[in-house]
Amino acid sequence: MKKRNVELVVISDVHLGTFGCHAKELHQYLSSIKPKILILNGDIVDIWQFRKSYFPKSHLKVVKKIIDFASKGTQVYYITGNHDEMLRKFSDATIGNFAVLDKLVLKLDDKLAWFFHGDVFDASVQHSKWIAKLGGWGYDYLILVNRLVNWFLIKMGKEPYSFSKKIKASVKKAVKHISDFETTATDLAIENKYDYVICGHIHEPKLNRIENKNGATLYLNSGDWIENLTALEYNKKRWKLYRYEEDFKQKDEDYFEMETKQLFNLNI
Repeated sequence: MKKRNVELVVISDVHLGTFGCHAKELHQYLSSIKPKILILNGDIVDIWQFRKSYFPKSHLKVVKKIIDFASKGTQVYYITGNHDEMLRKFSDATIGNFAVLDKLVLKLDDKLAWFFHGDVFDASVQHSKWIAKLGGWGYDYLILVNRLVNWFLIKMGKEPYSFSKKIKASVKKAVKHISDFETTATDLAIENKYDYVICGHIHEPKLNRIENKNGATLYLNSGDWIENLTALEYNKKRWKLYRYEEDFKQKDEDYFEMETKQLFNLNI
């Protein structure tokens, strides 16, 4: 496979170690690029929901690919999120081309880019962590059921359906949460004179210029590798919201790739 040279790539909310993670697709994407800088913007490994009985080879291959990037000259920044917050005890640690951080500011062609996961804006994470963790488990199983349903829909020649996207679109509180998150992030970026603000956390891929009375900034969210399968790419002074489905055709039999025997033998 011919690899694309990319100056900078951002991925977030991979949630390795959970049923919903599309590790196989992510590995395929990572194998198609050659980035100078790779930013892992939080929730790459889901330590909250980690279980010894479920961490398949496809997930390990993603970890190995990231290590390979660092060993071959790519600068890798791992920005901690809420699901991998245990890594915050190692913040500011650097080993070769691999660094663990809580936030990052980079100068990209004379413009300042501010990278952070975004859970600091989420009250449910900061003050009611057990509720957030319970919600994470529920979301993981919702995605698992959704993938099974979509497997059958595709077999019947019908379009796949997203339960969580439908819920987010119909629940005003969820819509307001996303809007408040974006407003808070962009207001702070403008106040601090950042040209770009790049987040994850809310699983909503976006690239949008935001203005207020104090100025303007470009808000970017890398989405996730649970449902959207998206990343951000910066190359030749331009940002692009990458979508996996636009480059790779997904085979029906690969859509629901759970190892059934392993799934039903889990000690939950």
